[in-house]
Amino acid sequence: MFEMVIGLEVHIQLNTKTKIFCSCPTSFGEAENVNVCPVCLALPGALPVLNIEAVKKAINFGNAVGATVHKKSIFNRKNYFYPDLPKGYQISQFEIPIVEGGELVLDFKDGSHKTIGITRAHLEEDAGKNIHHGSESHVDLNRAGTPLLEIVSEPDIRTAEEAILYLKKLHSIVRYLDISDANMQEGSFRCDVNISIRPKGEDKLYTRTETKNMNSFKFIQKAIEYEFNRQCDAWEDGVYEEEVYQETRLFNVATGETRSMRGKEDSAEYRYFPDPDLLPVLLTEEMYEEGKNIPELPDAKKNRFVSAYGIKEYDASVITSSIDMAHYFEAMIQEGAGAKTSVTWLTSELLARLKGGGSITESPVNAVKLATIVKRIEDSTISGKAAKEVLDFLMEEDAEVNAVIEKLGLKQVSDDGAILAIIEEILTANEDKVEQYKGGKEKLFGFFVGQTMKASKGSANPAKVNELLKQKLDS
Repeated sequence: MFEMVIGLEVHIQLNTKTKIFCSCPTSFGEAENVNVCPVCLALPGALPVLNIEAVKKAINFGNAVGATVHKKSIFNRKNYFYPDLPKGYQISQFEIPIVEGGELVLDFKDGSHKTIGITRAHLEEDAGKNIHHGSESHVDLNRAGTPLLEIVSEPDIRTAEEAILYLKKLHSIVRYLDISDANMQEGSFRCDVNISIRPKGEDKLYTRTETKNMNSFKFIQKAIEYEFNRQCDAWEDGVYEEEVYQETRLFNVATGETRSMRGKEDSAEYRYFPDPDLLPVLLTEEMYEEGKNIPELPDAKKNRFVSAYGIKEYDASVITSSIDMAHYFEAMIQEGAGAKTSVTWLTSELLARLKGGGSITESPVNAVKLATIVKRIEDSTISGKAAKEVLDFLMEEDAEVNAVIEKLGLKQVSDDGAILAIIEEILTANEDKVEQYKGGKEKLFGFFVGQTMKASKGSANPAKVNELLKQKLDS
């Protein structure tokens, strides 16, 4: 009955060494209020000086998403009060952002695609951080002035699934470009979710709410689902206008609910005007052209993997969703592992064991070891089942693959003579079933395979067992 309409505002902390308007470092983990100076503290007479590296990183992003990079952009003052905003205004971009337009293409598991428009991406400074201790609140201004790139999507997103795919694709591009570490736990990649509803079939945009500062894909999805249901319920109960109004909301991770924080301002209420302390940003031709030199991005890498390695498009999109995983996969290929088997063991086996336990960069099993496991499967040294035992062992202990195979006694028996000896024993012990098989009860073939594998304690090569059994039973 209802359709959700979602627009996302993503704030990315750029990985410059210093803040956007001063020379204070942008490092994390320092004692409170150590990385501050008269500029980021907004002391009288202190003047901002633009960090050119932040500009270059914004240009890279604009080119990565096919946007227009403006050769002239302007910084504005966005006026509002908050305890961790020293100036009483934020330096941001309004009328002319450095990046305008662009798009991202989402890849779905069924092979379909959807393009999401990007409205703009502009540079601005981050605020500080409020720290609450019981009834007291403190302000840490180390983060104040950290360069941000705010990326605003068009309201093209219709489901929570699409929202998460968009965010993951954006996260991936940022990491590929190396313009941010995009660490969600540290707030380097966070999102404001704007959501409204409308009856299906309508084009009108209704009142939207904004859920602020989300930094977890899991909780973003839950917040979207809760807010959608809340607005639908209000519409059906006839209280939509009373309960759904333009406001900023927060998501409570403990209850899984959004709650009202404050009324949402319109742009006019921020009283934007050009910052008189900062000249317009004028890109030189050299900077403009240099910004086009970007690395191979997820979509290009995905297409290359499909073409070069013959893997499925969806598998390639999963692997290239993370630059670290893409590098891991290619390292496996360079070690001589087969591409299709590598896909299975990387995306299904290794990632399953890492679930909730860290990223591919934290895996105790490196690309060389996983490639060796794959090669031992492909050369029939071990079975797929035995390979899982090897991988489980290596997740707990640091050892060489071949040594683990020997230690656990997992090497497959492929010698015809040894397997035939086991088969002879099984057939002799089950003469009645042999007669039944030869009489047309062909389903018993699986019984003979199982008994042979059991007698060999799983060490017999299954392909050899099938081949030799067939020969003996059909002779």
